[in-house]
Amino acid sequence: MLFSMTGFGKGECACGDRGVLSVQISSVNRKQFELRCSLPSELASAEVNARKIIAETVSRGAVQLRCLFTASSSGNGKCRLNTALLDELIRECRAARVRGNLSGEVNVEQLLVLPGVLTSPGQNDDSRELYQAFEKALRLALADYNAMRIREGEALKSDLLNRLEKLENIHRELAKASEGYPDAAKQRLLARLEAEKLPVSADDPALLKELLFYVDRGDVTEELTRLSSHFQQFRNFLESDGPVGRNLDFLAQEIFREITTFGNKSAVPETAPQVVEFKSEMEKIREQIQNIE
Repeated sequence: MLFSMTGFGKGECACGDRGVLSVQISSVNRKQFELRCSLPSELASAEVNARKIIAETVSRGAVQLRCLFTASSSGNGKCRLNTALLDELIRECRAARVRGNLSGEVNVEQLLVLPGVLTSPGQNDDSRELYQAFEKALRLALADYNAMRIREGEALKSDLLNRLEKLENIHRELAKASEGYPDAAKQRLLARLEAEKLPVSADDPALLKELLFYVDRGDVTEELTRLSSHFQQFRNFLESDGPVGRNLDFLAQEIFREITTFGNKSAVPETAPQVVEFKSEMEKIREQIQNIE
């Protein structure tokens, strides 16, 4: 199955009677894997494990992980003030003002934002329970996130298969138009020689040598064959498990290269519109592939 690189998921888990942990995961397109975490200070040490869990299922994309703690209305959900630390900070600030010959009182509100002065629920309680709640919420969010990526991936797969079918139809038209190329090229060359009143036998060795060179330059059989092979490989990637975005991106470049070579080599003027249409559809496919993990 295909996974889209864009998605969103949310998971929540109660942390005893202290409150609820809410985890959100979102991502956008990126060639490489990049994870940014925004966690409460009491969960800072859980970031390493969170990265490991996410990396198990996500290989590409810019991922954003956010965690919020909503305290309960009970007494256990109230913030706690470390008065001893606050008193020590006030004394040190006053002493610093005296040394610097500064006037005014210490702004207590500014001291409250310093680490350890004002603690949220659970910061001084059992950290193990907090970490367990966080991991459970994280896994729930990840499951929700991956479910959305799968839905998006299925939509991308359907779109790519429809566009691939269009390419295959154009490919058949190109192959049909190029079927009689060798004989047509021979007759065209003989007609031009006759028009120039240069009578040459069709069995003349020199003519046959030049004709072979002329026909070989415009022979697109190899390009048509490789395109058929690439189409089949493209379908195989769409049906495979695991990340295939990079493989599809590389294969799309190869397909584009083959149709460009076909357009440059083909000596059949009638194929020009189909080549343009093929390239236009191929550009749309390449844009869609950028959304696949």
